[in-house]
Amino acid sequence: MDPTKPLELLIFVCAVTRISSNPLVDIVVDRYHIPRVCPREVQTEDFVRYHFNGTFYENGKQFDSSHDRGKAFISQVGLGRLITGMDRGLLGMCVSERRRITVPPHLAYGSIGAGGVIPPDSVLVYDVHLLDIWNPEDKVQIRTLSKPAGCSRGASASDFVRYHYNGSLLTDEAFDSSYQRNGTYNTYIGMGHVIQGMDKALQGLCMGEKRRIGIPPHLAYGEKGVGGLIPGSAVLIFHIHVIDFHNPKDSVQIRITHKPRDCNATSEADDLIKYRYNCSLMDGTLLYSSDHYDSPSVTTLGANKVIVGLEDGLRGMCVGERREVVVPPHWAHGENGAGDVPRSAVLLFELELVELQKGVPEGYMFVWLGDGPDPLFDAMDVNGDKEVPLEEFSEFIHRQVQEDKGRLRPGMEASSIIKDMFDNQDRNKDGKIVEEELMVKEVEDQVARDEL
Repeated sequence: MDPTKPLELLIFVCAVTRISSNPLVDIVVDRYHIPRVCPREVQTEDFVRYHFNGTFYENGKQFDSSHDRGKAFISQVGLGRLITGMDRGLLGMCVSERRRITVPPHLAYGSIGAGGVIPPDSVLVYDVHLLDIWNPEDKVQIRTLSKPAGCSRGASASDFVRYHYNGSLLTDEAFDSSYQRNGTYNTYIGMGHVIQGMDKALQGLCMGEKRRIGIPPHLAYGEKGVGGLIPGSAVLIFHIHVIDFHNPKDSVQIRITHKPRDCNATSEADDLIKYRYNCSLMDGTLLYSSDHYDSPSVTTLGANKVIVGLEDGLRGMCVGERREVVVPPHWAHGENGAGDVPRSAVLLFELELVELQKGVPEGYMFVWLGDGPDPLFDAMDVNGDKEVPLEEFSEFIHRQVQEDKGRLRPGMEASSIIKDMFDNQDRNKDGKIVEEELMVKEVEDQVARDEL
């Protein structure tokens, strides 16, 4: 008998025994929970964020757990930063998937083990829950959910945008929502006021548009995250709804929706007008309406009775004309808002001019529509007695208005205006005007300036 044979037989028996105790040649993956939708699987060079429990195959005893540390584990896959078994076991995994990865010693810590934690030749079992996948080459992912028809302008850098959002992690765990605060998030875009990914995603949006936005961590909050709100290296998902946007350089936008054929006069400063209106936000939320009252609204143009943008929208209108007027906040209620108008809100007015009374300049009660009578006192003194009482003065003014030679201030009782005019001329308060007392406002203003 060859003396070497018994030794060879002993070596063979030992080898078989070792293999039988650790029979695995490769990893074993048990995918015991797979999400219904898996838009992306882990590939080589991807970064992953996951929770795990590590146990020994032999007795089920735990040797490590990310849960015990209170923080998910983060690593890059396929580049040797993990034990070989985990590098292989994580490939093809979906976010929210749970799998059990059994790793033989030669793909784990081998015959050396790991300090006093993992003995030599240990078969390891990792129970893994994948939370995130991303790659350094990833860009912002944008999917349009809905977009209004007829969008003529998209948001661009330096615009101020108001939008609602829901923010969540890839696992659908919510971390923030503007809806819970009952107010939009307002910001300038393209100027670094928000995370880089959101700055890009908000550009090109239309008013009323809804988008789903995926932002990798290097374009969001990076490795640090945000306190206990957003984990480090987390991919963020935002569902956003743009309410409105504007640029500080925007002017009032006017669109005529109906104009009558006959238009003999248009509204201008000092005119008294009646108009119907609906005031809403750009998402269609109705704020105010003249229909909520018994009669149309009344205002004098140029008297600072309405916001500047609405004033602009009401000028140059014919009776019966209808308009849509978009007013940016710097021509409306600004950054502070007012009443039901949110801060920095763009307003949409639907207008209809109902009535127009031509006005007189501020400070005047009556104006001539051409050259007045000359001499004026003789025209007023119809009976030629060299004095004009209130009744005679009133008849004279009414006649000028009826003959379209003069105009009284609209919006006030004619008798009250005429009485005030008479009292201003009756300087000695004896109930009549004589020629020496008569002085028109233009001359009065000149005297006042001369006296100054």
